[in-house]
Amino acid sequence: MKKWLASTALVLSLALPAVAADYTPDPNAKPGGTITITYKDDVATLDPAIGYDWQNWSMIKSLFDGLMDYVPGTTELRPGLAESYDLSEDGLTYTFHLRKGVKFHNGREMVADDVKYSLDRVTDPATQSPGAGFFGSIVGYEKVADGSVKGLEGIKVLDPLTVQITLSRPDATFLHVMALNFASVVPKEAVDAAAGDFGKHPVGTGAFKLAEWTIGQRLVFEKNADYWRPGVPYLDGVTFEVGQEPIVALLRLQKGEVDVPGDGIPPAKFTEVMADPAQAARVVEGGQLHTGYITLNVKTAPFDKLEVRKAVNMAINKDRIVQIINGRAKPATQPLPPSMPGYTEGYAGYAYDVEGAKKLLAEAGLKDGFSTELYVMNTDPNPRIAQAIQQDLSAIGIKASIKSLAQANVIEAGGAGTAPMIWSGGMAWIADFPDPSNFYGPILGCAGAVEGGWNWSKYCNATLDEEAVKADSFKDPADPARLAMWSDVYQKVMADAPWVPVFNEERYTMKSERMGGADALYVDPVSIPVNYDYVYVTE
Repeated sequence: MKKWLASTALVLSLALPAVAADYTPDPNAKPGGTITITYKDDVATLDPAIGYDWQNWSMIKSLFDGLMDYVPGTTELRPGLAESYDLSEDGLTYTFHLRKGVKFHNGREMVADDVKYSLDRVTDPATQSPGAGFFGSIVGYEKVADGSVKGLEGIKVLDPLTVQITLSRPDATFLHVMALNFASVVPKEAVDAAAGDFGKHPVGTGAFKLAEWTIGQRLVFEKNADYWRPGVPYLDGVTFEVGQEPIVALLRLQKGEVDVPGDGIPPAKFTEVMADPAQAARVVEGGQLHTGYITLNVKTAPFDKLEVRKAVNMAINKDRIVQIINGRAKPATQPLPPSMPGYTEGYAGYAYDVEGAKKLLAEAGLKDGFSTELYVMNTDPNPRIAQAIQQDLSAIGIKASIKSLAQANVIEAGGAGTAPMIWSGGMAWIADFPDPSNFYGPILGCAGAVEGGWNWSKYCNATLDEEAVKADSFKDPADPARLAMWSDVYQKVMADAPWVPVFNEERYTMKSERMGGADALYVDPVSIPVNYDYVYVTE
């Protein structure tokens, strides 16, 4: 067995992801104060087993913890609720040693039984977690997934502070999976007491706890005075005001009434903001592992025909769509963003070709086109992007009516499989961790093509799923052979055309003058828009 300690920065000899030393708190940070974040739409859920959109992801991260975590502002792994772990020589068995004295928000101490319960719960089909497939390498997952057994055979509680997890195969992404919100540890008694509504009554071990949730108005987080990480959070609380139009939120930010507009800088105001030195100085720019795309429901006619899906890919003028968002993106040719390992350099994708698209529709027996629906989140610029898509489709004879809805309603329709087409803007995929597998399993693999899943195209290619498993059955996530396998998987996805990859967007966060903390915390790759645990106010 090899033992890895929380206090040691190292790269595992089995070439697992690097585990970083703990984060050094900001010496300039001032404790106290509260901040205000705005959103147009209300939050759908705060259940870590369910929540999977960019709006609630960082909120959930501040309420809960998992066995592993990330260094703030980075994608470097660090220990979380597990202060150390042992790894067997064959890379299949992890033995996690839990921190002593960590308390849930209800005052009870967290123990190993809570870890097993939480992982059993997220993989239970009855939970309908969109993240269940992430745990597919744990022994017994298949039997849990098909409903033949309850509980993962590969998870054993050895004592109150020790839990052992055995995998059926090496998994290059396993430690990253243990840092996902889906792997958060929750108390069974709180889930039971919520009677199916744990998402509105969350109880975790995180830096903040939910103090108030007035539906349609605001959520209030208050500092967890018993938080196990010393010195944080700095803030006494965070108020999330919902129902705020992005334009109004920007005006309130300029007046000092808002600290971060959660929906970002409205595209219609972006040029104006960046042209004003005083405002531009408060904008933090950062890259992100992002792809915005259109899903085509392969279970719904006529998108069950490959020629139709290819025609839609060829009909979309991506350069024009990028102009709508002030050039803050690059046209995409494939599911992976360019900075992601496994990206296929030189792949051109489907060229913009109106006449070629018409020809494909005719070959599919649809020379006169057809009518369909395009779902879109109702926050600017997404309705305008949907209109551009609508115009492009009209040019080849497809009449798409736009259904502009709140984010939660679009996500619901996507998960239920009732949306023929979805423009993913405002919900587009941003990697949970920097690995090509993360763009496949939840949104293109069979595990995500279920009721409530995030594979809104309902695309399920069992052969590709097998190839994806082989690609992840490496000890070294950076093995060139593994990345070549992932490149091949995504090329085969594009051949089936369940998506139209549209663009890869940069990230911009605007903050008030009083906000403190490193810029990286405002473009944190795993906490969008802000890592609430480590920012602070200067007045």
